[in-house]
Amino acid sequence: MKKSDSHYQTYLRVLREELVPAMGCTEPVAIAYACAKARDVLGCLPTKIVLYVSGNIIKNVKSVVVPNTGGMKGIPAAAAIGFAVGDAKKKLQVISQVTDRDRSQMQQLLSDCPITIHPSESEEIFEILVEAYTKETCVRVRIIRFHTNIVLVEKNGQILEEATPETESSSEEVDLLTVKDILDFADTADLNDVKEILDRQIRYNTAIKEEGLTGKWGAAIGATLLENYGQDVSVRARAAAAAGSDARMGGCELPVIINSGSGNQGMTASLPVIEYAKELNATSEQLYRALLVSNLLTIHLKTGIGRLSAYCGAVSAGCAAGAAIAYLHGGGYKEVSHTLVNSLAIVSGIVCDGAKPSCAAKISSAVDAGLLGWKMYLSGKQFYAGDGIIRKGVEETIKTVSRVGRNGMRDTDKEILRIMTE
Repeated sequence: MKKSDSHYQTYLRVLREELVPAMGCTEPVAIAYACAKARDVLGCLPTKIVLYVSGNIIKNVKSVVVPNTGGMKGIPAAAAIGFAVGDAKKKLQVISQVTDRDRSQMQQLLSDCPITIHPSESEEIFEILVEAYTKETCVRVRIIRFHTNIVLVEKNGQILEEATPETESSSEEVDLLTVKDILDFADTADLNDVKEILDRQIRYNTAIKEEGLTGKWGAAIGATLLENYGQDVSVRARAAAAAGSDARMGGCELPVIINSGSGNQGMTASLPVIEYAKELNATSEQLYRALLVSNLLTIHLKTGIGRLSAYCGAVSAGCAAGAAIAYLHGGGYKEVSHTLVNSLAIVSGIVCDGAKPSCAAKISSAVDAGLLGWKMYLSGKQFYAGDGIIRKGVEETIKTVSRVGRNGMRDTDKEILRIMTE
């Protein structure tokens, strides 16, 4: 793929937009971001807060620790820290700089200011609407579609900011993603164009992985894997991604590089590939190109499903990581395609029941499926069109999986939410 090709520039744009830093689970951080923006417009702390949030926001905030809150979980904690000390200019790192004094201010706000939460009244899968009140002022801030997409800022009924709803990467751009073109881009990309993005991903995600393995976070899935299954690279690959999630779901204050709006997906797409690159003594160039494959395949697989659904996002990232590991071993289109189809046949259907410690275990399962899909191909084994939802060709199979995740699991999503809020 030539640099002058429009596809080349599109792929660079997608990478720059998707692989960005965030501290903490992105849904509570998005709430904090909206609240910090409301505080900026209000000019002081509110006396009353009302939030309208979509079901998937409720699901992904309920059980995860919000960083820098002293171990607190849930929407009120995310809102309070955002209002009390959030820096809206930092977007998904909005609560990265918090002192003990700041936490005291947050606790005081929680004590003094009533916070009411309502289900969203719109059909948006991803929506956060914050209403902040003082005696004389009402400020409204609305985010939809993705975590930093503020489409409305309003003060006392006067619109200060308004934007047309859009997706993070335009539909026209992500529709250009295909397995064949992703591999072409990975093979030919000028690494100077992507080095900074990928170096940051390696650095950030490796750091939180190490914290997850050494610290006491979540259910310690990463450490458990190593303690019980040994030090084989396939185990280390699973443990690396799981450990990053252990720390992140446990409220670790280290940032990660996300993918498709998710830190778990960003870590799953990168850390297993990094682990295999170490095992192979791969060059920096080989690692960079494999990470391009993994990241772009994750985005491709996730695009048709949507950012939030009842379909676990780790599946897409784990299968993509397996395909990238096949690529790292010299595989091309045939090897990558068969790995993807095999792994999707194995693990599609893991449900998302919100952000929480068990995400790390699901990540381990997804990476394991990606590796098994690759090993199957190496052994001359595969799943065929007509085996369940598998279709002929990798792109057709990706489309069927997307249909299951986006359309088929809508009622599942609603039932999961009902169970979680009973």
